[in-house]
Amino acid sequence: MKWKALVPCVAVLALALAPAAAAQPTEIEQLRLTAEQGDAQAQFDLGMMYHIGKGVPQDNQEAAKWFRLAADQGYANAQFQIGIMHYNGEGVPQDYMEAAKWYRLAAEQGYVKAQSILGVMYATGEGVSQDYKEALKWYRLAAEQGDINTQRLLGAMYGEGRGVPQDDREAAKFYRMAAQQGHAEAQYYLGVRYENGGGVPQDYQEALKWYRLSAEQGNAESQLNLGSMYHKGKGVPQDYQEAVKWYRLAADQGHASAQFNIGLMYLNGQGTPQNYQEAAKWYRLAAQQGLAYAQFNLGLMYRMGEGVPQDYTQAHKWLNLAGSQATGKEDAERFRSARDTLAEKMTAEQIAEAQRLAREWQPQTGRRPENR
Repeated sequence: MKWKALVPCVAVLALALAPAAAAQPTEIEQLRLTAEQGDAQAQFDLGMMYHIGKGVPQDNQEAAKWFRLAADQGYANAQFQIGIMHYNGEGVPQDYMEAAKWYRLAAEQGYVKAQSILGVMYATGEGVSQDYKEALKWYRLAAEQGDINTQRLLGAMYGEGRGVPQDDREAAKFYRMAAQQGHAEAQYYLGVRYENGGGVPQDYQEALKWYRLSAEQGNAESQLNLGSMYHKGKGVPQDYQEAVKWYRLAADQGHASAQFNIGLMYLNGQGTPQNYQEAAKWYRLAAQQGLAYAQFNLGLMYRMGEGVPQDYTQAHKWLNLAGSQATGKEDAERFRSARDTLAEKMTAEQIAEAQRLAREWQPQTGRRPENR
């Protein structure tokens, strides 16, 4: 019995004499140890943790330090990241030349994002001398790796002849590359080319296809053009209701031409019940953005008192603005003629007030309906 009583005591004594287990380093501590030993991947990872504040306090100076150590070893991800830090002035002084230097080192290793950004810098002359030939070189390298933004940029360069001979076929080729990967803006431009026959055979069905893909992603220009094709019956049976649907989606995003078209549909009762008040509402939104046709139609509605109270002063103001905003000579003359005809019915005081309102008017970009 006595020996049995001693067993637990011996066990306790053994536990007391056992050395304490060494504390295991945390993930950050282990990463730091590896980074301090010169491991480029660990240096980059530690830099990212400081950059985003994961597991450590966010500290861009510390992030830049570790990115630089990895970059100096030729680690492309770190070269690109330190380029971003210099470009944005995060943790280091803002320096576009230094950013371009690091982007180039990463780009030369095939880092696609660096190739794309370096191309943009050469195209704009930011941090380097403007050089479209160099821009084209880096754009092509990025595009060949499937970078959709660069493919879209190449489409624009060839389409506009910016730094390269203008070439509709090359433009369409690069727009298609990006469009097939789902780039909404490239889909829009490819649709425009099929609608008008620029670098591809004119094909309304193809235009509709690309406009629809882009419009379903919320691209307002494509929504407008898709609505227009239904409105005019281009490639599809004429369908005013479908036109109104797509016009409204673009108009709700503040697209002035779509707002004008919606106003026209309400004015004529096409695809929607005729409603002069709604027409005036949409015309006003477009007119406030400086669209001359909307200003002209809104002026006529004030002159006639359709959808708004009859008001010659407001009518003169909008007709006057339409005449000054019009881009075509014939339109400008027509709009001014309507203003001058109206002025014959107005007092000198009314004309003076209308002219004052027109002088003080300022365009309001991207106006959206308040009740939507």
